[in-house]
Amino acid sequence: MLELNDVGKKVGDLWHLRDISLQLEAGILNVLLGPTLSGKTTLMRLMAGLDKPTSGSMTFNNKNIVGVPVRKRNVAMVYQQFINYPAFTVYENIASPLRILGANTTTIDTEVRKAAELLKLTDYLDRTPLQLSGGQQQRTAIARALVKKADLVLLDEPLANLDYKLREDLRIELPKIFAQTGAVFVYATTEPQEALLLGGKTATLDKGRLTQFGDTIEVYRQPQDLITAKTFADPPLNIAQVENRQGKLFAGAEAFGQAPSNGLSDGHYTVAIRAHHIALQQSDTHKVPVQVKVGTSEITGSESFLHIQMHEQPWVVLTQGIHRVEKHTGTTVYLDPSTYYMFDQNERLVYSPSQTPAPV
Repeated sequence: MLELNDVGKKVGDLWHLRDISLQLEAGILNVLLGPTLSGKTTLMRLMAGLDKPTSGSMTFNNKNIVGVPVRKRNVAMVYQQFINYPAFTVYENIASPLRILGANTTTIDTEVRKAAELLKLTDYLDRTPLQLSGGQQQRTAIARALVKKADLVLLDEPLANLDYKLREDLRIELPKIFAQTGAVFVYATTEPQEALLLGGKTATLDKGRLTQFGDTIEVYRQPQDLITAKTFADPPLNIAQVENRQGKLFAGAEAFGQAPSNGLSDGHYTVAIRAHHIALQQSDTHKVPVQVKVGTSEITGSESFLHIQMHEQPWVVLTQGIHRVEKHTGTTVYLDPSTYYMFDQNERLVYSPSQTPAPV
């Protein structure tokens, strides 16, 4: 287990990380989710031993690792910017950590070819990195980390440069493989959808602070605060300021439906609605009509994104099928109050859709 207690990192007068406490177990995929500059890479560098924390403590299997240099740790790290030995063939790049460990020729050959097959590199083993595409070079770096059998594996957005199909395949296979090694496996991403696909546990980061950590699906369904909910939303959450008056919600003078919980006291709240919870047609569940102004429509084939303005706030509607609405026209969308996430004036969660049978 890798344990961090109140870890911080200061550069000059700026804190890049503050008060990070995590317990990352072996055999479980641990995802770091957050936007660019949220602190994911800085945190991984501390975990790897490339940098030393300014404050706090770090232990691995109950042994203090603060100040232990990376060369004395059994760590494998893969960056989004692939790093390979340019003079080595793909085979030798993958084999390099095994040769350093003194593995015999048979073991090296078996492990290299197994990793190459998984990452679809078998036909490229005799080439050098400069003869490969960017995606193939990244796969080589991942394969090298795979054969190392490290105690700690750190993957910093490793699939960003790969094509869609291979990325989907590896999202399924990599957690299985690394879990079998017994390593502590940490995976950083900016994409909420990728975190959901990978599963395991997710730590959400914002501006160098940990906002929540737990089972991935539970963090998604039950964000403790508005920052976490925004971090774990793609497309972005649709936000509205509302007032609860005796169980009825109002956004200004506009009715926003019945409050989803009888336990909410009167007062002001922030409502957050996921894009796929807004409908273009009324149904049994979507009963609250809201007048909006249409911006643009994006059609991806099986889905359509409708960009709208609601009380001067940008909203996004995600709906199945092809839907094109004339730009700058008014239209009606329909809301289901049971799908509202509601936050108090301190932006703490007071109601989520997972408290009802409604799907999230």
